[in-house]
Amino acid sequence: MKKLELNYSAYADLFRGLALLMHSGVTVGDGLAILAEDEEDKRLSRLLSDMSVSIEAGQPFYEVLSDSGCFPSHAIGMIEAGERVGKTEETLHSLAAYYESRDRDSKSLRNALIYPSLLLLIMVAIIVILLSKVLPIFDEVYSSFGGSLDGIAGALLSVGNALNFALPFIGIAVGAIVIITALVFLTPAASRAIKGLFLRAFGDRGIMKKMNDSHFAQILSVTLASGLSVEEGIELATGVFADRPGAASRCQKCLELVKNGTELSSALLQARMLSSSACHLLALGTRTGNADLVMDKLASRSADEAQEALTSAISRIEPAIVIITCVMVGIILISVMLPLLNIMKAIG
Repeated sequence: MKKLELNYSAYADLFRGLALLMHSGVTVGDGLAILAEDEEDKRLSRLLSDMSVSIEAGQPFYEVLSDSGCFPSHAIGMIEAGERVGKTEETLHSLAAYYESRDRDSKSLRNALIYPSLLLLIMVAIIVILLSKVLPIFDEVYSSFGGSLDGIAGALLSVGNALNFALPFIGIAVGAIVIITALVFLTPAASRAIKGLFLRAFGDRGIMKKMNDSHFAQILSVTLASGLSVEEGIELATGVFADRPGAASRCQKCLELVKNGTELSSALLQARMLSSSACHLLALGTRTGNADLVMDKLASRSADEAQEALTSAISRIEPAIVIITCVMVGIILISVMLPLLNIMKAIG
């Protein structure tokens, strides 16, 4: 089969649709065939159809997923465990919920980076236009009255003249940057490389750490629901965070603690994977035999907390950019208008 790259949304739709069909009594092979018929993407439709044929030939579902080369190892491992204990449908529902959450987080993070960046560029453009185009006009007005801009206004005028001289070069540079950036992000390999560099540098700090903790909780919730052991679930999570060394290191520490006999809730707390209150609830759930249900609730709460942190950061960044820009524009206008008012008074 030819490898096809799928996004989080595609995984979520596939697993959710297949789970719903299985709930209606349809087999996995027939379910894949039905999904293939309804799929508009011809490549994905062909992939699902080929997978259906392989399953009808007697190959296990998880092996078909593995042979396709299009599905993450942790999803394959969870489905293998689900098939082993007769919980394939529940596992598919859990995976669908997990990838829906990852899709929301991915879109939220993208919006959090794009919108403030565009806003900042617009504000910078406004300030550059004021300095390079508007201030020289005021300087000509002052010259006609026998005056000149000095002090802050004079310094800003010098900056504006320099910008005005450099505008053609700045325009060429900005255009080149935009073109190169577009080409990079349109090239999958280059896009993955840049994303990898960003995740290695900042992939386990601040909001990203909260998102990692949320994803870890969701993976552990899915693995427990699929019948996997805690150790296997943590190992799968470590693989998921392979591109984020900080998060992978915390997972590895948690795994070592569990293997050494430490209770799961205590290991998660020591590895800083969950908060103390969440670990306390998990400890209670473990004692009552409801660890999977408690983990599911904790995963949902962790996802909400990560989303709130991201929303809060966005709500602080946007006003900050607007306020800083307004202050700078105000300083420029006041520094220009005050000398003009003095000239008008002298004339009057």
